[in-house]
Amino acid sequence: MICHDIVIIGGGPAGLAAAVAAKQSGVDDILLLERDAVLGGILNQCIHNGFGLHTFKEELTGPEYASRYIRMVQKLGIPFCTGSMVLSINKDKEVTVVSRREGLQVIRAKALILAMGCRERPRGALNLPGSRPAGIYTAGTAQRLMNIEGYLVGREAVILGSGDIGLIMARRMVLEGAKVKAVAELMPYSGGLKRNIVQCLDDYGIPLKLGHTVVDIEGRGRVEGVTLAAVGPDKKPIPGTEEHYGCDTLLLSCGLIPENELSKGMGLPINPATSGPMVNDRLETEAAGVFACGNVLHVHDLVDYVSEEAALAGEQAARYIQNAERPRKPSGRGPVTLRAKDGVRYTVPQSLDPGAMAERVTVRFRVADVYRGRSVCTYYDGELISRQKKRVMAPGEMEQVVLTRDSLLQRPGVKEITIRTEVET
Repeated sequence: MICHDIVIIGGGPAGLAAAVAAKQSGVDDILLLERDAVLGGILNQCIHNGFGLHTFKEELTGPEYASRYIRMVQKLGIPFCTGSMVLSINKDKEVTVVSRREGLQVIRAKALILAMGCRERPRGALNLPGSRPAGIYTAGTAQRLMNIEGYLVGREAVILGSGDIGLIMARRMVLEGAKVKAVAELMPYSGGLKRNIVQCLDDYGIPLKLGHTVVDIEGRGRVEGVTLAAVGPDKKPIPGTEEHYGCDTLLLSCGLIPENELSKGMGLPINPATSGPMVNDRLETEAAGVFACGNVLHVHDLVDYVSEEAALAGEQAARYIQNAERPRKPSGRGPVTLRAKDGVRYTVPQSLDPGAMAERVTVRFRVADVYRGRSVCTYYDGELISRQKKRVMAPGEMEQVVLTRDSLLQRPGVKEITIRTEVET
């Protein structure tokens, strides 16, 4: 059986950044596994700009951003295997992987980093009524077909869902000569970044219909039209509000789901709000030596934050290997639980160890609705520690608070940290 100190599953932005950080932290025996034929993940098909402003202090396209990390991996001499599909992982951190070159093999890891990314929610999960003709794509599939394969997926399109990929694809289709009739969104707010709404819809005169959904799809061999209707507070269509749009294409941008089949197969506890594994401040899961980062942990809005988070996972995995001979000494305190309340949907991480945490820990989260004139408040066992005033917060954009080790060490009895929103008075 082959054995490596660190095995990283996924060669997208998270896996690449984790590999670089682990190598720079002093671990040489690293193996990166990627199921696609090339490294880079979803970035390879994201040919628009807007990446890298935080990480590289310049604006890059997706392939440019990926190539920076791929060059780092190559320069550091980190081994990687593309075209390698991981089938399962057991509790002993034994990875079963299959590839055309090596066939079926089992690789044992001393530490694992899960960086498998996420997938789109397909039509089958949306319960859309109507016929099942050709011309219905998830936005990511359409993006790959257009940007990598070179196909125009349609001439007249309606887009359901206002996630970032759907917004970007609305602009992309217009630039290729297609007409986008409308972008419909079930919720009363957009699921994408504000900048994408402005740059991809407003700048091209594409209407965004909030509180609407598809109630019928027409066509036999190919989509011929869709019917949209407004929805009420119960998210059910309101009779009499139907609008018909003739089109030959329907793109679905209705949410992303972390790829956690491998995580579930290991028996890792999954956070129901994120669909990713539960982790502590070191991004370590319940299984010792198994770390998670990037969109497999929770769906991010910016790839720069993915890289930052993955670098932490790589550093902590390296530290885990280096401390294998001399296990971490107990801090004398139990873990502190993080709670999300009153408009905060979740937090990542979900727990931390005050005695062993870094000087500063970034806690990322999303809110449940669009809020204006509220504050993000942090409480230690009911004691208000910080209050950040926010002009506007939206579910499409991640928020964060920073916790310091000193603030927790000064309060040795803290058992729970609560992060919540409060209306400004």
